[in-house]
Amino acid sequence: MRGLFSYRSALLILLLGVFTYLYGLDSRFAPKNGDEYPYMHIVRMTAEAGNWLPLQSEMDGIKNTKPPLIFWQGIASTHWASQWSLANLRWPSILYTGLTAFFLFLAVRRFSGKTQTGLLAALVWLSFFATYRYGRPFLADPPEVFWISLPFMALLYWGKCAFESKFFFPLLAGICFGLALFAKSFAYIAPATFALGLYYWRWRQWSIPKTLTHDLYKVCIAGILALAVFALWFAFDPNPEAVWQEFVLGENAGKFAARNSNYLLDLLRGGDSVWLLLLTTLANAGLFTFVLISTLWQCWRERRFLSFEEVLLLLLIVAFLIVFTLPSQRSGRYLLPVMPAFAALIALHWERLPLWGFRMALLLQILVLSLLLWVGANLQFSGLMGEAGPWTYSYYHWILMAGSLIIALVGLFKYQQTKTLALAVCFLTYCALTSSLAPLEGQLGRYSTATIAQLQGKDVWIPCDFRAKDEEYRLLLPGTKLHGYLAKDASDVNGLTSSYPLVAVQAPLGSVPVICDSCEIVGQRIEMRARHSNEEIKEILQGHVSKHLFVNEYLVATSVAKPVASPDFINVKDACR
Repeated sequence: MRGLFSYRSALLILLLGVFTYLYGLDSRFAPKNGDEYPYMHIVRMTAEAGNWLPLQSEMDGIKNTKPPLIFWQGIASTHWASQWSLANLRWPSILYTGLTAFFLFLAVRRFSGKTQTGLLAALVWLSFFATYRYGRPFLADPPEVFWISLPFMALLYWGKCAFESKFFFPLLAGICFGLALFAKSFAYIAPATFALGLYYWRWRQWSIPKTLTHDLYKVCIAGILALAVFALWFAFDPNPEAVWQEFVLGENAGKFAARNSNYLLDLLRGGDSVWLLLLTTLANAGLFTFVLISTLWQCWRERRFLSFEEVLLLLLIVAFLIVFTLPSQRSGRYLLPVMPAFAALIALHWERLPLWGFRMALLLQILVLSLLLWVGANLQFSGLMGEAGPWTYSYYHWILMAGSLIIALVGLFKYQQTKTLALAVCFLTYCALTSSLAPLEGQLGRYSTATIAQLQGKDVWIPCDFRAKDEEYRLLLPGTKLHGYLAKDASDVNGLTSSYPLVAVQAPLGSVPVICDSCEIVGQRIEMRARHSNEEIKEILQGHVSKHLFVNEYLVATSVAKPVASPDFINVKDACR
């Protein structure tokens, strides 16, 4: 019975969690998924067209990639792209994540009878790295997780009233599931209704005849209503045939095709195997992965004595695991809607959990913090940033790093505080990650206002290593017309300056690119590289961090009047598209 969770600890960690999720919300380097760039592109293009539907995009095959709710959300939060910023795009995601945590707190507090346990469930869920990574950026996951979770949390909160409801709760569940489908994919109706059926089955004491007689129609109502909400996309879109081809057949049905050899072999081995699905689902907990493993082991050991609510939480997890083993493309990201259930289980078993899982969490946190401290010190004292300016941290950064490491070490050795401090240091680690890249959010990583003013309305060619990467550059160079070339050519200064009138080139830190006599450097900044060779990774580990982790990026104006047709650089297709 170690690690009692007090109200004071809950309040302090709650404040820390709120700060963590708001800190660096508009950062270009916030942990996220690359889908954010294409989503931003679709929002901007649709807003510029002036209509809610059809969705607009310049990317081949990526237009109806997701249902319109997430894009309408972006249009509304940016006021039809007139107030274009990452913060405006992302704040609805924070709202959804906060609401999910709040309703999880209410549900767990209600059936456990303990406010501390409810608070703990919400905080544990927020401490998961997958929640932090997918719950803040402009992605479809926050609304999906909220709307799918809400009916199941309502069943846990209302209990008998919800289970015995003949029409009200099924209608509520159908609307919630429908909004989830309208935000992510109609495919989620399968695990959602399957889990709902399992809930009713458990409520009827595992009696199949009673479930079929009293509850099957409720599941049908919820499923049909949810699909009807999703079908509004086809009803309102001027081109429903494109929605069918691109989203239904391309984005969803294509996930059942064999990706490597054949379906059965892919199920048991390779990067899309069911084993990897289990591992990535557990890894969604991030620094609390071993805590989650110890909780599941505890549930197995106490399987004969699990409470009714614990069984329901496990049934929700099992339903999603079973359904998402069926597509040939398997990812732990598909299991994000069950992570609140995992968090609730951890909270319910918190006092009985062994310390080894929390100590492993603290060791992982100390490892990450030490690595960030080492990299930050190397960057600040390397002196390789050149003309762009020094890489400088504020005193608050060093206080944060030192304080986080000290707290983690205290938790590692003071067993009475191990569990509470392990939870707190999760949030401190995320803050340290954001703070470590803070210099790139200032003058060092941005073009000057004079450069931006000089380039207004001009065509600029930029390196692209991901579709719609120009949406990030649009934040750096607002008011310009951006075009992409392949990022692998960014260091070929001669080729680029002889092909484009105005182009961004990259050079190693500490060096200035050799340009032609008629060329002129009109702006520069530091950019973080995304991909490295094995040799470069070895050198980074040997201490040459700034040499390979960052590059100087220069905007060069050339004497080229218009893009020169060159097989090496001028492509029929924009590299960002």
